[in-house]
Amino acid sequence: MTGAGDQHEEDRLLAAEHVLGLLEGEELARAERRLETDAAYRDAHAAWAEDFAALADEVAPAAPPARLRQAIERRLFGARRESLLRRLGLWPALTAAALAAGTYAVVTNLDLLRPDPVGPGLQAEIAAEDRSLVVQVAYDPSEPDALRVSRPSGEAAPGRSLELWLIAGEAAPVSLGLLPEDREGRVSVPEELRPMLMQAVLAVSDEPAGGSPAAGPTGPVLAAGPVTTL
Repeated sequence: MTGAGDQHEEDRLLAAEHVLGLLEGEELARAERRLETDAAYRDAHAAWAEDFAALADEVAPAAPPARLRQAIERRLFGARRESLLRRLGLWPALTAAALAAGTYAVVTNLDLLRPDPVGPGLQAEIAAEDRSLVVQVAYDPSEPDALRVSRPSGEAAPGRSLELWLIAGEAAPVSLGLLPEDREGRVSVPEELRPMLMQAVLAVSDEPAGGSPAAGPTGPVLAAGPVTTL
């Protein structure tokens, strides 16, 4: 017969495996439900998350090797856009954004940033290096169908449109549609793309009026920025 102490230890070990992303299938589903309903399990989960997060405190930052930089460029916009990104001076911003998004994806997989069952609010600043274009984006999980968009500076050139793109991991950029012509507005987020936001980089490109005629950006990428928690 399992005693209270044994059950407590089993729950602690389960919470550790949960934080490390080792659970799968129905076992993972049960653990997720316990986070919402079992305060003791939630406390154990949070304690492990804090302990594991502290392990990263002693890791010294390191610059990525050149081959990693090139791989990120190809995954973002394809090899044909590498020289364009450098000419625009956007490589440092996009590299930092992509690396931040990748780091955030790892942390998310470890469940270290779960504040509540609903999920965190998200934000992003999509800015050109000279800040000639700045787009601020906010996402409220209680209103999941759209991003709130504010554009403090910059506008589309005559006869052109500004298009917003979502870049998640190794996937190709996906259009979220045109930025509103007004300084303040909303951009719809399809349901299937919402889970990708927490691991995404958002970018804005200059496109023909009405948007890109292709599946990806065809005009210059003007600005980019990673999505972060509020």
